[in-house]
Amino acid sequence: MKRNNNLEVIGYTDADLAGDQSGRKSTTEFCTMVGGNLVTWKSKKHNVVARSSAEAEYRAMATCASELVWVKALLLDMRIKIEKPMSLMCDNMTTIHIGANLVFHKRTKHIEVDCHFIREKIQNKTICTPHVGTQYQLADIFTKAPKKEAPSMGHQLSNLRRRLLRQR
Repeated sequence: MKRNNNLEVIGYTDADLAGDQSGRKSTTEFCTMVGGNLVTWKSKKHNVVARSSAEAEYRAMATCASELVWVKALLLDMRIKIEKPMSLMCDNMTTIHIGANLVFHKRTKHIEVDCHFIREKIQNKTICTPHVGTQYQLADIFTKAPKKEAPSMGHQLSNLRRRLLRQR
């Protein structure tokens, strides 16, 4: 793990809508970074079929938010305090809007528990939900096939991380 005084905690989350060929279930993928170091990652098929990409992305966002809360608790156990909100990076603007919008609609009623969880974490400043462009979405490497010019997942992650650091 590289040494870094900036202990910013960032989660990157994405979903693959209906990627399962047999049951059309979506896949959640996320990774968490602490001070620029990859700490946790996961790719998991959903238990239920999502009816929209926003629903699949929101379920992924809730899963990653839970992981961020766990990472923060782990850091606190090590007496490392995180002062600012952890960033939960998502490349779907509709999903980010659902988290910020206090009004529930008939179309989002079935994901209401996840909505309340995310909204609570945003309101108490545990997390913030900035948009990340698809080209900087680190979680994509868990479900999308690597491009020919990127022979390995490690190479792909390294390239994305370099681009992300240049963006700042």
